[in-house]
Amino acid sequence: MPIALKHVRNLIPLWILALLAALLVASTAPAHADSATSISVDGSKGGRTFDGIGAISGGGGNSRLLTDYPAAQRNQILDYLFKPGYGAGLQLLKLEIGGDANSTDGSEPSIEHSKGSVNCDAGYEFWLAKQAQKRNPDIGLYGLAWSAPGWIKGGFWSTDTIHYLITWLGCAKQHGLDIKYLGGWNERGHDADWYVQLRSALNDAGYSKIKIVADDSGWDVADDMAKDKAFNDAVSIIGAHYPCQGDGGPATSCSSTKTAQDNGKPLWASENGSQDMNTGAPALIRSITRGYVDAKMTSYFNWPLIAAIYPNLPYSTVGLATAGSPWSGHYGIGENTWATAQVTQFAKPGWKFIDAGSGHLGGSESNGSYVTLKSPDGKDYSTVLETTTATAAQTANFTVGGGLSRGTVHVWATDVNHPDPATDFVHTQDITPSSNGTYALTMKPGYIYTVTTTTGQGKGTATAPAAHPLSLPYKDDFDRDAAGTEARYVSDMQGSFEVQKCTAGRRGMCLQQMAPVKPIEWQDDSDAFTLVGDPSWTNYSMHSDVELAKPGTVELIGRAGKQNRPQSHQQGYYFRISDTGAWTIFKSDADGKHTVLTRSATAPLGTGRWHRLGLSFSGSRITASVDGKSIGVVDDSSYSAGQGGLGLTSYDTDQFDNLSFTKVRAARPTAALAVTPSAKSVRRGKTLTVTTTVSVPKRAKAAEGVNISLDAPGFTFDAQPQVFGSIRPGGSASASWQLTAPTDKASTATISATATFAQGGVAQWLRQDAQVAVTNPPPPSGVNDVSDLDFVASTNGWGPVERDESVGGTNAGDGGPLTINGTVYPKGLGTNSVSDVTVYLGGNCSKFTSTVGNDDDAGSSGSMTFSVLGDGRTLAATKTIKGGDPAQQLTADLTGVGTLDLVVGDAGDGNAYDHGDWAAPTLTCSG
Repeated sequence: MPIALKHVRNLIPLWILALLAALLVASTAPAHADSATSISVDGSKGGRTFDGIGAISGGGGNSRLLTDYPAAQRNQILDYLFKPGYGAGLQLLKLEIGGDANSTDGSEPSIEHSKGSVNCDAGYEFWLAKQAQKRNPDIGLYGLAWSAPGWIKGGFWSTDTIHYLITWLGCAKQHGLDIKYLGGWNERGHDADWYVQLRSALNDAGYSKIKIVADDSGWDVADDMAKDKAFNDAVSIIGAHYPCQGDGGPATSCSSTKTAQDNGKPLWASENGSQDMNTGAPALIRSITRGYVDAKMTSYFNWPLIAAIYPNLPYSTVGLATAGSPWSGHYGIGENTWATAQVTQFAKPGWKFIDAGSGHLGGSESNGSYVTLKSPDGKDYSTVLETTTATAAQTANFTVGGGLSRGTVHVWATDVNHPDPATDFVHTQDITPSSNGTYALTMKPGYIYTVTTTTGQGKGTATAPAAHPLSLPYKDDFDRDAAGTEARYVSDMQGSFEVQKCTAGRRGMCLQQMAPVKPIEWQDDSDAFTLVGDPSWTNYSMHSDVELAKPGTVELIGRAGKQNRPQSHQQGYYFRISDTGAWTIFKSDADGKHTVLTRSATAPLGTGRWHRLGLSFSGSRITASVDGKSIGVVDDSSYSAGQGGLGLTSYDTDQFDNLSFTKVRAARPTAALAVTPSAKSVRRGKTLTVTTTVSVPKRAKAAEGVNISLDAPGFTFDAQPQVFGSIRPGGSASASWQLTAPTDKASTATISATATFAQGGVAQWLRQDAQVAVTNPPPPSGVNDVSDLDFVASTNGWGPVERDESVGGTNAGDGGPLTINGTVYPKGLGTNSVSDVTVYLGGNCSKFTSTVGNDDDAGSSGSMTFSVLGDGRTLAATKTIKGGDPAQQLTADLTGVGTLDLVVGDAGDGNAYDHGDWAAPTLTCSG
């Protein structure tokens, strides 16, 4: 309790009063676990206007699967997101204005793929907005583009784009949607003149009430607005992205700029989040409360609204909820939903912040933060407090005044640091303030608390069914879908795949790629492709009818797994075939690296004709087919599971029909490849024999045109493929290679064999790997003559390096005695520049000594240098030595050296007569 000084003021000296006052200040300083914070909830005080809490559907494709959910679960999810008094109760919703290009987790369709051809029913954003508005008629809708259709001339910052945005607004109006806010180009800065032109065009088109947000990037837009009155007048709201320590940042503090704050217009965190739906909740609430306390931001938009995407895509657990299993109806409501509810269920847009009732707990952000808001009529209030960075309990002491209600306050809390349904959004207690409007609240660390005079809050009770895989077979002929809509479970990654009437003489409905030209993109380009099905599928056969509208290439994708950004980094197997009949089977990893497995050609597909393509997986066996005939078979075990996909390598309007997935059993092998090294390990620089064998089972077809190749990175060998005519059933063929191991270091090496052949006219591809350990030799011990040791490697400018004799001709042992200036040396190395002798020491030696010079057999000719290297670092070296020069001594400290290199250089003038001798080269080692 505070120390009361009122009745003792006249009884004690002033210096004692001063001392007591100092002690009082010290006792309420922050940074202690039991610190108390005094919060003045004064209705006569003011602050900025609260504009609401929202989320973003877009950037991109992150709401896609929601439309495919069973109606019961879909409505439950929507209630949790938008229904007041039930869950997040969102007050704002930002919608992506689709442009047919990927904007993070997929591409959202344009309403106008081709100029003048408008489809107001394209995509799902208008549907979602209507669902949100149905639950909350007061929700504020906000449109923003990430990309734009490719027919637009002059780039994004053009008049064409403005016309496109106004067309989109017309579609929204047609759906009964009132768009309140409109942005420019997401995270791509701004063109001031374009915003001025947009404002004028909106006014002329009857949209004068729409408020423009700029620039959905950073605060530097405020600097340009301060310099340009027309730009400033055109913009109603300054919106920045990730102002709380960056994309996915911890949000322990938030920032804006003085210029932005001085502008007077609302400041919004118009995109923030990028956090897991559970573990991101502490940062979410900090972004809201500290966003106002630190930076005066009055609105917060979480990216994304929901992760209604396949779980193999980026950001599959971010948002307020997840919904990646439409066939089972399973979904998850995240802690982010309840962190949001701690604000949205207690204050509406139009309420006012009370700056005097907002701040850091105990005066330090490490304790947490709080904001207070009051209703427009000055009666009700709510204070949101977060202790997410606190380490112990603390107390908040409230004093209510200024006309605000001093009635009962209701306390709601969520333990965001430890997500658990039992501690999510709980009405913990009611508190009756004293007659003078005071009360206290004790808070645990890691929580959000909201104290409020309002009522009507609630926590939804709907639960999701258990998840289960999408069962096979799965088929879709698209005939149940309306033209211009998206097919069930089909999730576009680039381009736009919509149901349209079939062409090329076929009745019914087909799936068509709609973007006829490359869009104005937000991130990198790729094939136009779409994904479909369950990422857990393993052995299946995928088929689709395909019609090429014009010359080009289409593809089936199978076992599509992890995708990294950009979307071209899609892991999986691809069967790609062109109108000419040329085809390829390749695999792609999640870093975008493509590895061709096999390629060939079949009869041309042509254009305007239907063909049935197939891609099947059975264990490691992958088979591609055209019109029921297998044309390529490969074996690869890189990816064992994944969904399917359809695509094309250009922006054509090709069609697909009768998509099917059926389960297949593991196939019996029709041939096998074995790789057999002669040993499991080999010393550095030594030789190894590798034998590869292709065998054909007795009941299989003969293998024709067998070609076996070997890949052994770091090894030296003749890599020419070995070719065999044929292998009969029950027979085999073997090829052997002599390899020299790498000399640079010990390692574990992968040796890969590949065999290609045909069986029954179908191309086959086999690959098999073997692991070989490249080891170091035993290190020397004691005192050693280098010429007696095993070399890891040796190279010489003429003939071989000689042991205990000078270099001679091109054969070993054809030199003479090592002689320098008439002195004969019985031990040593005879070389010719440029030469290098490598010896493994293993850190076991301490000293190297040698006498060096040009051998007398070169006379007065030749010039060279001698260098001693330890692990690539020069330890000792001579200057240039010429024929007839006196011998020189080289000494080097070898402490800790793993590998020794004795190098003779040519002194820059060629290697003629450079007969460099290492005379009496000696190693002193331990042991």
